[in-house]
Amino acid sequence: MNIAIVYDSSTGKTKAAAEQMADKARAAGHECTVTHVQQADPAEVSAADAICIGSWTKGIYIILQGPTAATLDFIGQLGQLEGKPTAVFATYALALGKTLDKMATPLKAKGANVTGMFKSKGPNAAAEFDGWLAKL
Repeated sequence: MNIAIVYDSSTGKTKAAAEQMADKARAAGHECTVTHVQQADPAEVSAADAICIGSWTKGIYIILQGPTAATLDFIGQLGQLEGKPTAVFATYALALGKTLDKMATPLKAKGANVTGMFKSKGPNAAAEFDGWLAKL
């Protein structure tokens, strides 16, 4: 299966988590690309068999949490996803708020089947990612 992982990272934590997820996907026998939202090609990502999109959580301490504008802009550029297995993930420092929901909602509007929502406090892949991989 071809999996596209796309992320936005400010300090490198989200990038590290995305790269760990890609390593796990490859170890499970999948082809996997890992690309920053500013370099990712929306058409190529839309064509993947499964998609995972991540963002660092921006906000003011514990209020106004959400994904970055670049992440939401990228999601907006994706084509119709018609039932494609999709996951969202976020890294955070203090609070996550509704960051995952704010990414999942526009993906669902494009027809994606959002089957995973992962959070990580730090640069590591969320433990739930393994279960998502196993279900693909």
